[in-house]
Amino acid sequence: MIAIKDQGKLVSISVIGEFTVSDYKEFEQHILDHLKAGGVNLLLDLRDMVGYTVDVVWEEIKFNREHRYDFRKIAVVTGDEWMVWLAWLNSLLVDGELRVFDDPTPALEWFGPE
Repeated sequence: MIAIKDQGKLVSISVIGEFTVSDYKEFEQHILDHLKAGGVNLLLDLRDMVGYTVDVVWEEIKFNREHRYDFRKIAVVTGDEWMVWLAWLNSLLVDGELRVFDDPTPALEWFGPE
């Protein structure tokens, strides 16, 4: 399950439980709607994610390749070392700045004022 919150150009996504391809498709559609208005900053809170399905990884790779230049900043909030490694790997697929945080407060501060 995912929860989506918009704050101007910042889109915050929280993943709760297992991240499925239907969740990812919902995320994709939401981002595509935002991209029509210009670049997007993204906050991914993965602290409550317990896993993901393999098809999510494939969808993410395809989406990142198609939208490589559409993200300004991406913050990933996680305490899981495996997710930190995956975030680093994803940073190779996007042009925007990507950072990993273990708490959402400094991540939000990193985005700065709109």
